[in-house]
Amino acid sequence: MAVRKALTALGAGAVALLVLAGCTATPASPGSSSSVPADGSVSDVEVDATWLDDGRMIGIITYGSSTCVPVVEDAALQDNGTFAVILADADTDEVCTTDMVPRVTLVEALPDMDPAVDLEITVAGDGFTGDTDLDGVQGLDPTNTASEYAPSAGWIDEDDSFVLVTWGSSTCVPVVESTEVVAPAEVTVTFVDPPADQICTMDMVPRALITSVADLDEDEGVTAVLVGDDFDGLRVPIYGSN
Repeated sequence: MAVRKALTALGAGAVALLVLAGCTATPASPGSSSSVPADGSVSDVEVDATWLDDGRMIGIITYGSSTCVPVVEDAALQDNGTFAVILADADTDEVCTTDMVPRVTLVEALPDMDPAVDLEITVAGDGFTGDTDLDGVQGLDPTNTASEYAPSAGWIDEDDSFVLVTWGSSTCVPVVESTEVVAPAEVTVTFVDPPADQICTMDMVPRALITSVADLDEDEGVTAVLVGDDFDGLRVPIYGSN
């Protein structure tokens, strides 16, 4: 499956968006409370989630260094209907910054999941655990091949913030210049135009980012209009409500 291959590339460090700095995750089976460090301590952390890619992907949001993003080590749907996700450090020598920001890890939705139905998610890693309830979104169709590789977006519970996923080269990730309200249910996301001599790899992966907008009049049915970079007014519905 194309999405699975792309997410594998993401997990290898193609897109950096979510990790705990300075940790080495101990493998754990989905559904366990966490990967417990040697001293036995486990911290409860805030997590969030949003549907993406017409219901084919879920964005898992945690908080930490913006330069070190955890990857999915394992994920499974439990007998009680809970989606258990185990996170691990990306295999990279990159030094993590000490900032604390929301970051997103992409995980492939499983065939038994219905994006129209509410989903309980548990997230665990090296010494931490968290959970969140992901509201169902009507109208998503994971079998819709026409929407493959198209940009997608979904609201998260972080002060009018949403995740935006675009597809393309892992080495040429779009950078947001601004996000502004232009109508009661419409925002414009303006990207920085890349250098004319920019050289990009020829891979095709999902590139995820989080952006925020203030003073929206509508709570749902909002559309993001993408401009700049390689985008020319592309309209992307933002799933869910903010």
